[in-house]
Amino acid sequence: MATGVDGTGTDVGGFSRLLAGHRVAAGLTQEELAAAAGVSLRALGDMERGRTRGPQRRTVQALAVALGLDGGQAQELDRAAQSGRPRGVRPGRAGVPAQAAPREPVHRASPGVAGQSALALPRDIADFTAREGALAALVGLASDDRPAHPRVVLVSGQPGLGKTAFALHAAHVLAGRFPDGQLSLDLGGMSAQPLSARDALGQVLRALGVEDAAVPAGTEERAGLYRALVRERRLVLVLDDAADESQVRPLLPGSGPAVTIVTSRNALPGLESVHRLGLDVLAPAEAAGLLARIAGRERIEAAPDATAELARLCGYLPLALRIAGQRLVARPQQPVAHLVRQLAVEENRLDLLETGDLAVRPAFELSYRRLPAESRLVLRRCALTAGPDFTAVVAAAYAGRAPGRTELVLEQLVDAGLVQPATPDRYRLHDLVRLYASERLAVDETAGELAEARTRAGRWILDRAAGYGLRFDPEHGGAAAATAGSAHLTEAARWLEDEHAEWLAALYQAEQAGRYREVVDTAEAMHWFSDRLLSWGIWAEVFQLSVDAARALGDRRAEGVHVNYLAWTYVTCLHRYQRGIELAAEGLELAQESGDREQQGWALTYLASGLRYLRRHREATDAFHRAADAFAELDSRAAMIGRLVTLRGAANCLRDSGRAEEAVDVRRRALAGALELVERWSAPLMNLLAAMTAHELGLDRAALKRWPAAEKAYRQALVHYEAVGRPDSMTKTLTELGTALIEQGRPEEARELLTEALTDLSADGPRPAPPRH
Repeated sequence: MATGVDGTGTDVGGFSRLLAGHRVAAGLTQEELAAAAGVSLRALGDMERGRTRGPQRRTVQALAVALGLDGGQAQELDRAAQSGRPRGVRPGRAGVPAQAAPREPVHRASPGVAGQSALALPRDIADFTAREGALAALVGLASDDRPAHPRVVLVSGQPGLGKTAFALHAAHVLAGRFPDGQLSLDLGGMSAQPLSARDALGQVLRALGVEDAAVPAGTEERAGLYRALVRERRLVLVLDDAADESQVRPLLPGSGPAVTIVTSRNALPGLESVHRLGLDVLAPAEAAGLLARIAGRERIEAAPDATAELARLCGYLPLALRIAGQRLVARPQQPVAHLVRQLAVEENRLDLLETGDLAVRPAFELSYRRLPAESRLVLRRCALTAGPDFTAVVAAAYAGRAPGRTELVLEQLVDAGLVQPATPDRYRLHDLVRLYASERLAVDETAGELAEARTRAGRWILDRAAGYGLRFDPEHGGAAAATAGSAHLTEAARWLEDEHAEWLAALYQAEQAGRYREVVDTAEAMHWFSDRLLSWGIWAEVFQLSVDAARALGDRRAEGVHVNYLAWTYVTCLHRYQRGIELAAEGLELAQESGDREQQGWALTYLASGLRYLRRHREATDAFHRAADAFAELDSRAAMIGRLVTLRGAANCLRDSGRAEEAVDVRRRALAGALELVERWSAPLMNLLAAMTAHELGLDRAALKRWPAAEKAYRQALVHYEAVGRPDSMTKTLTELGTALIEQGRPEEARELLTEALTDLSADGPRPAPPRH
């Protein structure tokens, strides 16, 4: 029955009529009152229709506040509710009512009233942005009315990703599908004393309507009662900030349609049968959208470049972006660029990313303080790495730990949300976590400890870089390469490329620390490897450092050698020919001073190359001939290579001067010499020289419009480039080959070739950009 007197003689209509009357007098709809009081719409409707015999006192108090009742009205409403509550009548066996007995604990919970409790969902964030994919996945999971297994979703990730905001937003989105209530409980995982599973169950049971006296004492008994109560209920439970698996397991339903959303900074890898949603930082466009929703679309869209930089400085982290947006709101006259300028100063960034009770640093601090001492040390030392990501081996060098042990700790830090996996064997720190770890370095370690860590790691990195670089030296690496095979060189090339930021930073540190010989020896060991990656701008930095180190040592011969390397960089890599010519002239003078004929030959070669690019062909040809004379006096692999390079240079001058036919004749001799070197020393440098010479022969033939012959030369060049390991200079040959095919009326073949080549080169991975200093 909806109103009247039930079988116990209780008037169950008085409360419903009184509640509905107050609501109408207040001018509120059911939806408005439900929202204001924090109860579900279905629960409020049941109360007004008399289907709820007597809501709990805290629910009545919430309704009284929402209705704006005075003290007397509130008491009257509570008395009416109290009269509808049952008096502890116990059913007899076989369902026959027994006589009234003294009250004892009864596990009682009214269906559909979970939203009335103190654990009702906090309000949704109006400017919630992005996360469409994760939200769609969660909604899809919740769409099954009769799931085979309880739905448990774990939302994990580093501090500041907005895990709580996402979970609460998702619960609000799901509310219509789960009319039996939506609850949110903070487990306090990052606090000094996280909520115990027992206490958490007690709060949830009371929220579900179980009276205090009826809540069991033990954790297992509470968990059993909870599972029994939610077996048939369609409700959403948000368990926010979980500390570990043992805290969460007792709170998970055994069956039924409920959805449980768990958030945690930890990955909780031991939690079984859960759907995992790992949140990441926002995409640049999403970050700009969040800033626009907080600070105003017009203001943000008026400064797109500053907004993009602001998002980058915030590391695309939702918490940092929200703080930045709120700072803009609080300073309506301040341009976005002003905040960007302030945040650009790294030592002030974490201080500025704080407003009101929102702050980035404490979010990291909570996680850091819970780490074991060894994990804190490894996290701090990861901030010493120079690249965007790093291996466990490199981190171990800075941490002073064994690589295997360091990898284990890094995996634990990944589970804790403070380190992210970049690739299967590399790790990375979020930019703001790196800043925080750097702060901890200054606080938790002495200057002496840091200096020792940098020196130890730097020496290890430079030693390995030199060892790998020497594998490409024709005087040192040729025999080793011939016996060890291509894997030997592939390993070296991959390490030097992947760790370029580390060894370049180590070079700078060695130079600043006065370890000049290490700088010179490392640059010397890698100068042949530099031919593989002509597009790298870092070679100018490498060889400028080695020039400065040689000068600091007072080693004039080494200075001349490395000035020559620097001249090569400016001519070949940077295409700054005039500066290259000046450096080559300086290198020639130093080589003449020391009587070093080989370095005189190289200085003249780089001088001639610069002159050729400036179209001073007569002077260039003369310099090439003088270089050839210097190399002719010597008997070494380097001199043989030098003679080949000068022959190629002379042929280039001929082609540039419009004498392509003569260039072809000279180039054929050069290619024969290059192939002889490949035959004698099967090393990557020899194949690289053969590839470059064949490519240039293709250019000579193309100048004569002999396209089939040009195609043949380009394909020969590609064979040798493949033997080297696909250096970046290979792309020029692929482009020229495409042109030769088009000129022969084979555009589809050209398109197919270039598309396949682009795909292959992309699969090899992009060449790393030079690090910033």
